[in-house]
Amino acid sequence: MSGKTRSWWGWGNVEDAVTGAERADITRRTAEMLPGADLSVHEAPPVEAFGVGPSRVQAPPGLASIASADVRDRLAHSHGQAFRDVVRALLGQLPHVPDLVVRPTSENQVVHVLDWCSGADIAVVPFGGGSSVVGGVEPRVGDDYAGVVSLDLGAMDQVLEVDRTSRAALVQAGVLGPHLEDQLRPKGYTLRFFPQSFEFSTLGGWLATRAGGHFATNLTHIDDLTESVRVVAPSGVIESRRLPGSGAGPSPDRMFLGSEGSLGVITQAWVRLQDRPRWRAGATVGFVDHAAGVRAVRALSQSGLNPANCRLLDPVEAFINAGAPTAVLVLGFESADHPVNASLERALELCRDHGGTLTEEPRHTDSTDLAARTGAAETWRNSFVRMPYQRDALASQSMIVETFETACTWDRFDALHAAVNAAARDAMRQVGAEGVVTCRFTHVYPDGPAPYFGIYAAGTWGRTVEQWDEIKQAVSEALISSGGTITHHHAVGRDHRPWYDRQRPDLFAAALQAGKKVLDPAGILNPGAVIDPLRTH
Repeated sequence: MSGKTRSWWGWGNVEDAVTGAERADITRRTAEMLPGADLSVHEAPPVEAFGVGPSRVQAPPGLASIASADVRDRLAHSHGQAFRDVVRALLGQLPHVPDLVVRPTSENQVVHVLDWCSGADIAVVPFGGGSSVVGGVEPRVGDDYAGVVSLDLGAMDQVLEVDRTSRAALVQAGVLGPHLEDQLRPKGYTLRFFPQSFEFSTLGGWLATRAGGHFATNLTHIDDLTESVRVVAPSGVIESRRLPGSGAGPSPDRMFLGSEGSLGVITQAWVRLQDRPRWRAGATVGFVDHAAGVRAVRALSQSGLNPANCRLLDPVEAFINAGAPTAVLVLGFESADHPVNASLERALELCRDHGGTLTEEPRHTDSTDLAARTGAAETWRNSFVRMPYQRDALASQSMIVETFETACTWDRFDALHAAVNAAARDAMRQVGAEGVVTCRFTHVYPDGPAPYFGIYAAGTWGRTVEQWDEIKQAVSEALISSGGTITHHHAVGRDHRPWYDRQRPDLFAAALQAGKKVLDPAGILNPGAVIDPLRTH
């Protein structure tokens, strides 16, 4: 990312935004899909137009050198990267702005920040890469605090130690995905964890949100790659023991994985590494009947073959992203130890058993160079990386382009799929936004898939946030009522709280709140995310 400028209002780098022929192409395809859409382009207002007031708090002398009150900096830390975040920025509506952005360079400074904020009744919102899509980094904490600090861990970004014998590494939490891989690559290792936000998200963010990576089966969540964590809470420092596994009571790691900075600030972790893959094999399979594709993926997930990529796109998703007229399964295998051609061949046999047909010849590579990858799978990968940029472009053209994801058991998928489609379509009609609903599988397990739904709808400029919120409300109700989870890998934040509160058992919520009271007595850590603090003043 050297030499590029990070956008303060939207996804990624300014230089990588959708322009020119790419903008013209997605506008044309959108107009063909939704002929009545108003696709006029709206630009982000200047920073000065937001009328951000002065900071309500001042950092103590020992922290002043790492604190920023710059307006652009504060605005960039006032939101995540959900559709509603981007549109509100385009409309000049970012009402919740941190008073300071503080960038510690050491764990000791994190301790000092939490001590200061606990004593001064200042809310602290931990911030990694800022890619949250659920309101997890938005300083929407209410009026019960003297101020809000955005605690940006980006300066703590080093691989501190590599244990070659155990194939693990001690890594600081603020490292962005590419910088982590750059540090591991010369040693022949990879974390093998590539969420869509990879370029602009951090290890600490992945841990705090229990993020899901790119790979469809086997070691799909960051939980699977975590050996131990170290956390700074207002009450003290907690570090779990490095172990390959343990049956010694409830896991301390599990308490903090997914806690979204509400219980403590993850500063570093030991993570399990992988040898860099050398052998790859992939194919693209078409299914005229989407339901047959679902049955094929279920067979694959229960076969023990563990494909690295097993993404089933329904016909609408396949058309939008690949121009394909049928459901498409992007299938891939990889290994650092042995060729995987036999695994691919067996997987293709399973697909043929369910009516699948190859849309191109299988691909085989023998190289650690990712540039050697070709074919439809690489086309999908490139599209996958560009999706957030294209989402921003369409959002500026009054389109509602957003996703919601879940997981359910295989026996419930058909009913959940139907309920979500019905809820989304009905909600789009209710808000006057003509559009389509898509579905793809991002991850699959022997006992169920993780469906990832997309909305592409023609909204009304100035109302698209409200239109989306109503669609999101209807779909979230359908997910919970159909036995799914409110989120498979996007976290809870503030936006998913109403449904997460219903999903988790009440006694567990009480136990979690009691734990927060011990770890964060003043209730300053990310208030409103995951669980509310018990305020005593």
